[in-house]
Amino acid sequence: MTIQNIYAGVRKHLVDILLVGFLLLIIFNPGAKSWMLKQLVSIGLFKAEIKKEGINSNPEKTSFSFTDAAGNPASLEDLKGKVVFINFWATWCPPCVAEMPSLEALYSRFKDDERIVFLFMNEDDDKAKAIKYLQKNSYTMPISKSTGVVPKEIYSGTLPTTVILNKEGNVVLKKEGLANYNTDSFIKQLEELL
Repeated sequence: MTIQNIYAGVRKHLVDILLVGFLLLIIFNPGAKSWMLKQLVSIGLFKAEIKKEGINSNPEKTSFSFTDAAGNPASLEDLKGKVVFINFWATWCPPCVAEMPSLEALYSRFKDDERIVFLFMNEDDDKAKAIKYLQKNSYTMPISKSTGVVPKEIYSGTLPTTVILNKEGNVVLKKEGLANYNTDSFIKQLEELL
């Protein structure tokens, strides 16, 4: 086999080689995987929808304890009467990283509205790593951390998971996997809860 034969074979299968290389990059490189997922989110492939009738009607089963961004102990029970937006995420999770821009945009839009509380529940072992990640990307969302058992109705271990509780404490959205939360339709649905 000569160099010319090898070159001809590579040229003939160049598209296949590039596709396999791209897929390997996506599979083995979390940054590349996050980038690809961000592109899919930006074109509207992953959508979230709030259910008006609610998913559960027993708020007592969904309460858990956490520390807020300032490190103060709190509980979901303390937030009754407010809409609660909860997002479980980690810096090592490519789908979590991919949905962060939409979460930051949503948080920025509603952060001064006292009728809604955002809990960005970080699942990293090292909180400093999460803080560094947010600072590096100029994200302003506050980090919370669960301090007790989180009921499976809220979080079963899948990252990312987003849950919204209405003012009565009922789950009206539970989305496991990434989504774009900064769409006109989602914002309208969220505003209807307020």
